[in-house]
Amino acid sequence: MVSSEHSTPDAQPVDSGRRSLLKAAAAFAVGTGAVMAGGAGTLLSSQATWAQGNPKILRIGFQKYGNFVVLKARGTLEKRLAQQGVAVQWLEFPAGPQLLEGLNAGAVDVGTVGETPPIFAQAGGVDFVYIANEPPAPQGEALVVHQDSQIRTVADLRGKKVALNRGSNVHYLLVKALQRAGLAYTDIQPVYLTPADARAAFVQHSVDAWVIWDPYLAAVQRQANARVLTDGENLVRNTQYYVSARKFADAQPQVLHTLLDELNQVDQWASTNASAVAAQLSPLVGLDAATLELALGRTGYGVLPITDATLAYQQQIADTFTDLKLIPKKLTVADARWNSVG
Repeated sequence: MVSSEHSTPDAQPVDSGRRSLLKAAAAFAVGTGAVMAGGAGTLLSSQATWAQGNPKILRIGFQKYGNFVVLKARGTLEKRLAQQGVAVQWLEFPAGPQLLEGLNAGAVDVGTVGETPPIFAQAGGVDFVYIANEPPAPQGEALVVHQDSQIRTVADLRGKKVALNRGSNVHYLLVKALQRAGLAYTDIQPVYLTPADARAAFVQHSVDAWVIWDPYLAAVQRQANARVLTDGENLVRNTQYYVSARKFADAQPQVLHTLLDELNQVDQWASTNASAVAAQLSPLVGLDAATLELALGRTGYGVLPITDATLAYQQQIADTFTDLKLIPKKLTVADARWNSVG
């Protein structure tokens, strides 16, 4: 339904920062105020949790902006899984990379992330599988400039400072936009910043442009009158993925099928109830409902199976970041495909 915040750590190589990020993510996951259905006990490793018998626990990693928030609020997943003797635990993470490291640490069974963090996670050795994806939402991310900027085309970015999250979905958008304009990545000055810091730099005119995703994109359009230079249309897909720890997915396919079915029902409802979704998300993300409705109007709805074409697209992203030397070696994305049974 809606894209989550899906960045990778700023300017941090995959190998050098992996151990520290893993420890931090695991500590964060344990320390979050998790809401557990059915009164289940303390957070356990995936293997230990499922060895305890009833109630079993499905640990879901989520972010503040996304359809997991809506699913959590509705409570329908808990009711369905209770029939299978399974409780639900919700664990909030600040972004996709931390969620994936939490999964790697055994603190999370399943989560949702954007299209680029899984590439970096696979490069870092995280053992996960893609279990489903949502339809592309290319207009949900864009390269923006100030309303009074003299920059009129992407080609005008030569020598300019462009803010972005290193390794995030919009990093790929920027690369593709530059290629279409006949520019190399080295023709600009990338400034690697988190969304909050990037917004501050953009508003203060410390950078010339900012490449960002919704709902941050919608917010800067409405609140700072930013002008879209180009969005992802005809450049990138901006796809949202559902991922699971490989061992969990192989051991508990029926639980995941139930989860995906509930997610699909949430998406189908949300596709015709944008105002209700915006009202529900507004107090959680700190944005007004009108801004969220703008973002929701640019998203894709529905839960789709992973296809060969989807994996081929992910392979293109992986190869792009390998060429940019942002990941250390060539990946085979298909190695992370789920052989679904049950």
